[in-house]
Amino acid sequence: MHAKAWIAAFRPRTLPLALSCIGMGTFLAASVGAFQWDIFLLCASTTVLLQILSNLANDYGDTVNGADHEGRVGPVRAVQSGDITKESMKKALIVFVVLCLISGVWLLKVSLGGNLEAILFFFGLGILSILAAIAYTVGRKPYGYVGMGDFSVLVFFGIVGVLGSLYLFTKSISWDHLLPAMSCGFFSMGVLNINNIRDIESDKKAGKFSLPVRIGRDNAITYHWLLIIGGLTCAIVFTVINYTNLSQLLFLITIPFFIINGISVAKKPSKELDPYLKQMALSTLLFVILFGVGALLS
Repeated sequence: MHAKAWIAAFRPRTLPLALSCIGMGTFLAASVGAFQWDIFLLCASTTVLLQILSNLANDYGDTVNGADHEGRVGPVRAVQSGDITKESMKKALIVFVVLCLISGVWLLKVSLGGNLEAILFFFGLGILSILAAIAYTVGRKPYGYVGMGDFSVLVFFGIVGVLGSLYLFTKSISWDHLLPAMSCGFFSMGVLNINNIRDIESDKKAGKFSLPVRIGRDNAITYHWLLIIGGLTCAIVFTVINYTNLSQLLFLITIPFFIINGISVAKKPSKELDPYLKQMALSTLLFVILFGVGALLS
């Protein structure tokens, strides 16, 4: 039971979304002949470790701060249910911080060699990523409790994840690469938004003022549509700018999945939204794969 509790606390279903931004950066690099297996595997391991760290910190922080309670609609969390003690979770957070640092430093050594300036810059980004993963729900004033989670997701699941991984392969980026990075960021924000719409009532009781709590369910649904439209628009604009052949439009196949997600989020009651978290995450991963394959074939 204990091993199952830890695996559940890792929240495996969130990991494909975490890999989406790395996948986008990797595909963009591969499309210009800059792919390297060792860099890809280290990017992926660092990202997965960061996501698990974030999930564990979220489990711990939401229990301590009262957002995870018996009235919550979503899946039962490990610390709140008593399957994992607070002390054990604290130790696990330390272990995963260390693992993130080991994987991240190894990645920088392999990718950047002796470029000390670049290493220090990316090491700083890595430390910020670790702090962001923990501070979302842990501490006296977690930023997830004041509605700043969406901004953090845009930065780390979009801009930093895509452009950072791309740079580690190619040692250069251009302004238009920000567009697919924003696509990943917007879709990832969509996943968080569904989570927060589901938890509106329980978050209100716990004093967690996520964006949907602040703006209300109806406005949060409008916001969800804007995220979907924004993500697709960024990808379309990037494709128009760099258009060479029809294969680059492969990602348009995912449009119906995003439309189904938006309609479902608008119509389903909170207690039935959980499957659409997974559906949005998997739609994002499929979008990245098709976008990337299209870039490789162009």
